[in-house]
Amino acid sequence: MSLKVVKFGGTSLADAEHFKQVASIIKADPSRRYVVASAPGKRISNDEKVTDMLYNCYNMIRRHEDITDYYKKIVDRYTSIIAGLGINFDITGELEYIKNAMMARSGRDFAASRGEYLNSLILAKYLGFDFIDAENVIFFKENSTFDEERTNLAMKEELAKHERAVIPGFYGSMPNGTIKTFSRGGSDVTGSIVARACCADLYENWTDVSGFMMADPRIIKNPLPISMITYKELRELSYNGATVLHEDSIFPVQKEGIAINIRNTNHPEDAGTMIVPFAQDYNSEHVITGIAGKKGFSVINIEKNHMGAEFGFAMRVFKCLDQYEIHTEHLASGIDLMSHIVPEAELNSKLDEFIPELHRVTDADNISVDTGLALVAVVGRGMKETKGTAARIFTAISNANVNVRMIDQGASELNIVIAVYESDYEKTIEAIYNEFVK
Repeated sequence: MSLKVVKFGGTSLADAEHFKQVASIIKADPSRRYVVASAPGKRISNDEKVTDMLYNCYNMIRRHEDITDYYKKIVDRYTSIIAGLGINFDITGELEYIKNAMMARSGRDFAASRGEYLNSLILAKYLGFDFIDAENVIFFKENSTFDEERTNLAMKEELAKHERAVIPGFYGSMPNGTIKTFSRGGSDVTGSIVARACCADLYENWTDVSGFMMADPRIIKNPLPISMITYKELRELSYNGATVLHEDSIFPVQKEGIAINIRNTNHPEDAGTMIVPFAQDYNSEHVITGIAGKKGFSVINIEKNHMGAEFGFAMRVFKCLDQYEIHTEHLASGIDLMSHIVPEAELNSKLDEFIPELHRVTDADNISVDTGLALVAVVGRGMKETKGTAARIFTAISNANVNVRMIDQGASELNIVIAVYESDYEKTIEAIYNEFVK
């Protein structure tokens, strides 16, 4: 029998009715043996995610505010799920313990992780599966980075004891036993960790969309779905703004060559998107695989005559950026010019101190900063095999009367990143999509 790991996102586990949908999906395929659960998401558009509510509780406690009434909303979310499922399961003690632990300053990550913990307890009870607490099998190092090999060994050993189990997503533990979370969306990473440990045949990631679209549906009306995408393409799209899957969730399954299938809980009949290690063929009608992007960037332009002949110049720039905790998203350079695209939020509050220091360490002739930039990434394994792709991209952008601020293309020719002003962001994506898809 094949073995599948299935992860369900917050919208898939928002209330009792969604729990029932999830249970029917799991029971429809006996190979779906290990389940990773997220915290309850929004039930309606103006609802609150439970993780956000837990963060709010943590912040209220730090401000010495009474959380009694607000925490009751969290209690009500879980008790309503249990009541709607019709199961005899009392988690009153767990809820009270979590409240007291938060009030005793157990930490921000502990607070945030309890949404997944409680949801997984309930789902395990409803399914009749075992429960494995992620803090006992997912580990971080002293420097807060993920301890990959220790986790894989512990997870493999624990899963071998359980025919079927539910594991909470999003968190693990530090060497001192305290809870540590991944970044938001980290339940995707947990699912990948579990899939690697049990050598799954497939990792199904169930959410509220039927896989990846070729572009953001908020910009492009009814964009075409992506039926198959490679790990590398997914990484590029996720890093550049596509939000269906956490960008770090690729790494554990990549080691074992395990495919990921993005599926829609509300439409389980849809095939979704397959994420695979390699794909030799591509649809020649659609040379590109997808378009993604995000706003909120600035470009730091450093000009100096003969900088290319000056040993250590780039190193001094990067050291200065590192000192002020500003990271470079993309870098372009010429004979006497170096341009760093950086997150605007990281630069703005430090600008008055950073620029004089950068002048001091580089002795640059001129340093200027342009703000209000957006990055658009065009990704596709077929791009390197098709002549004239870049020309088509830039002709389409030019015809849309968009000024390109900067271009970055990697040696793999898998993607082209274009910097434009934020006011032209949507127009740029529309122009590229229409050129290659419509």
